[in-house]
Amino acid sequence: MTESPLATAQNLFAQALEALRGVAHAGSTAERVSVPRLCETVARQLDQVTVATVAGLDRDGVFAERGYKSPTQALSDLVGWERFEAHRRTTAAEQVVSRVGLDGSPLPARLPATAEVFAAGRTGLRHVEVIARLLGSKAAVRLSPQQWIDAEAQLAGWAGDYTPTELHKWGKALIDLLDQDGEAPDNRPPVLVNELLLTRLPDGGGKLKGRFDDAAMFEAIAAVIDAHAKPLTADDDRSAGERQAEALADVCGYVLDHGDVPECGGRRPHVNVLIGLEDLENRARAACLDFGGPVAPESLRMLCCDAAVVPIVMNGKGQPLDVGRITRTVPDGLRRAVAARDRGCAHPGCDRPMSWVEIHHIREWEFGGETKLANLVALCRVHHRQTHSTEWIVRIRDGLPEFIPPRWLDSEQRPRRQALVQLAAAQ
Repeated sequence: MTESPLATAQNLFAQALEALRGVAHAGSTAERVSVPRLCETVARQLDQVTVATVAGLDRDGVFAERGYKSPTQALSDLVGWERFEAHRRTTAAEQVVSRVGLDGSPLPARLPATAEVFAAGRTGLRHVEVIARLLGSKAAVRLSPQQWIDAEAQLAGWAGDYTPTELHKWGKALIDLLDQDGEAPDNRPPVLVNELLLTRLPDGGGKLKGRFDDAAMFEAIAAVIDAHAKPLTADDDRSAGERQAEALADVCGYVLDHGDVPECGGRRPHVNVLIGLEDLENRARAACLDFGGPVAPESLRMLCCDAAVVPIVMNGKGQPLDVGRITRTVPDGLRRAVAARDRGCAHPGCDRPMSWVEIHHIREWEFGGETKLANLVALCRVHHRQTHSTEWIVRIRDGLPEFIPPRWLDSEQRPRRQALVQLAAAQ
């Protein structure tokens, strides 16, 4: 029986790879020095095949038929790429692959000069991403069509000589030079920027970064923090930054306890403290917070004095054993149990926190599914919709959520789980 073209390609690639390994281990010095360059050449050629394939699959609607709104998310699930890695390929597929018009006629790539050097292996995916970003900027859009074409050709010519960072630097200077008139004068009042970004750190805790152009808004925040950030005594040796950080936490804690706080993801927000059963028996020397990660024993003891803190006891496999409730409503307690187990969207690779998720019945309610922990899973809106409209299978195994991908994503349909601290500890 004749093997398929894909199987033939796999066999030939395996042979070539084995020969290359032999050179890497036992070749001459000159040959081994050439191996990294050859590997980069091969990697770029493989990227070309990947990009062309992605463009074709997207054009044929293969990803959309399987419930994906974007090829980026489909590639993340199919290959296991981080989202930015998948987006890099889809960007290249949109920019350097020839297209088909609505009438079926062939159209050139959006970046024809870049497509040429990419196909020749003289540039990589990061270069394509940089060129696409530069030529999609507001300054580039203001260029005349011929200026834009000339700039693209110039950037493509530079791509083989510069690193992506260097290319971006030179490319920005080129476009700024061509866009000498700059943006048209705007006599309207400037748009005020008021933003606050919260970022969780992988080892626990987090950082805040904000900007408030609205003077009244900033004054309100500054007045509250300043009132709580004064040195407690003459011997208070905390820095101004430390005092202000603790003041902000104090104010937020007070609002959680006494303020009229809107519901967050279907419930009033409170601080959940996840305590292992063994730690509880050892006088609770360790615990974990929903947003902040691991908490020090001193902070834990302070939190346990707060009636608005809900203690959730976990067993050795990271499963909730007992859920403390500050109201009688059962749905809130069940949600807390799901939150304690899933810590956010349970879909593998998703980092949406519990405040962004919805609770999904694994066996639908209308088909007899019960509202109990063993039949509930936390999913963000994207993965909730995906679960209902695609062939992904969700189940609870050993008390924890598990996802089985469609066969087209993984022919062996190997179960996947979210990488959580409590899962690692249970191994």
